[in-house]
Amino acid sequence: MKVAVAGCCHGALDKMYETLELLQRRHNVRPDLLLCCGDFQAVRNEADLRCMAVPAKYRHMQTFYRYYSGEKKAPVLTVFIGGNHEASNHLQELPYGGWVAPNIYYLGYAGVVRFRGVRIGGISGIFKSHDYRKGHFECPPYNQQTIRSAYHVRNIEVFKLKQLKRPMDIFMSHDWPRSIYHYGNKKQLLKMKSFFRQEVESNTLGSPAASELLQHLKPTYWFSAHLHVKFAAFMQHETNSKEELPKATKFLALDKCLPHRDFLQIIEVEHDPNAGDSLEYDAEWIAVLKATNSLVNVTQSSWNMPEKNGLHAKWDYSATEEAIKEVLEELNHNLTIPCNFTLTAACYNPSKPQKNMEPVHTINPQTTEFCAQFGLTDINDRIQQVKEEGSGRGEYEAEEEEEEMDSTGSAEEPSEYSTDNSGLSSINPDEIMLDEEGGDEDLSTCSVDPSPDHPPEFSTSFSDIRIMPDSMAVSSDDAMDSNNEELEKSSASRQGEEKSSTERPLKRISGDENGNSGIKKIKRRNQAIYAAEDEDK
Repeated sequence: MKVAVAGCCHGALDKMYETLELLQRRHNVRPDLLLCCGDFQAVRNEADLRCMAVPAKYRHMQTFYRYYSGEKKAPVLTVFIGGNHEASNHLQELPYGGWVAPNIYYLGYAGVVRFRGVRIGGISGIFKSHDYRKGHFECPPYNQQTIRSAYHVRNIEVFKLKQLKRPMDIFMSHDWPRSIYHYGNKKQLLKMKSFFRQEVESNTLGSPAASELLQHLKPTYWFSAHLHVKFAAFMQHETNSKEELPKATKFLALDKCLPHRDFLQIIEVEHDPNAGDSLEYDAEWIAVLKATNSLVNVTQSSWNMPEKNGLHAKWDYSATEEAIKEVLEELNHNLTIPCNFTLTAACYNPSKPQKNMEPVHTINPQTTEFCAQFGLTDINDRIQQVKEEGSGRGEYEAEEEEEEMDSTGSAEEPSEYSTDNSGLSSINPDEIMLDEEGGDEDLSTCSVDPSPDHPPEFSTSFSDIRIMPDSMAVSSDDAMDSNNEELEKSSASRQGEEKSSTERPLKRISGDENGNSGIKKIKRRNQAIYAAEDEDK
């Protein structure tokens, strides 16, 4: 089975699908499935744009709305995860996953599905330590903090995924697993993106939560995006026992979707020839969701997941064979995900723009049906209940007012990872925003893997194969977020001379009245899209 993998498409669906058609014409390659590793931007209307954490100047409608309205249909089954530039209000409607348009499926905050027998998992968002232990409490309309925290990875999603025991074929995350750069051509990576050097050398680039999942799940393939650079690695995992067969993961980070860029990868994956062509639920994942349903938290309160430390009566929430069998029986052994896509918001009309459209908190019928079928908590329904109860006591408004005054949102107990101390700025603080370099390759150079004429990308891009040493394992004293302020400070002096004469100083939320915060402005990644003065006042 041929699987196409894309990085950040930033709402440019037409461009992405046209590239697939070009591959078919030039190479006679037609993928059976398309995977997208975040920053998908499923924007339906002007209200959705207001829920996307980018400066107002760069809130463009792009082309997703045409697929949402039914004007167009995705030519290939598309499965994606969320990143940090999304219409968060739209994706929030589907915390357990669902169809955002016909033939386009979102995996949810975290999820596992099957297609032709191939097991595909993913986790949405990016890691930020100060939100990691909170519940999914955000709902539209968002404020200046929640529009960002809404896409931050939570420990409950990582905990659920770590309950899985069956083999994983493909896994997706938006940000890279921390330490993965040590298993590829690190020299070439730093040559392309020299701004990564300090974080790579200090082993703080990437997500420690994703690194945990990589070590636990040991998937055959792991795909990421976020940093807008193509990078391949190969990691041989340690075995837990003599009986366990050695496992290895082929990692690939994809570039963003741009004309004349090699932003797609085609891989050949072994599949079940007897399996149907429908996307299917994963029985073990459903059983894990049922087992962990009592752990759902929709408040800002921080808490740790159960562990074997003497403080919890139960810490193992993995699915038993009996629980998996019960799921299969509930579904009459028919795991096909129903094509129950429903419009839940007005679609953008170019001839009748509605610039003042406000986002609302919506309960999606797909989520309602899914929760009813498997006895799960509808997270959005619970959020609304908490909000209504809090409003009745006047507490919810007070919490929001307090949150707006807190620029870091990190006044809490210490996290299992070091706290992120980066303040808010006019540019999304979760971005590293580095320079665009090179990448003028013709689309005909898109990799096709494997064939005699197109050797696998992995075989030529990693410098050596190594077992991960204990020193690189994620621990409770793991250092800072992937996008830390130290990188910004160190890069400032290195790149100050490259400042264009046409660039304006960045406005900041904190600092003195002239916007001086003590941090120099630096050149940033994907500048053509997001690195501009924030006009959202």
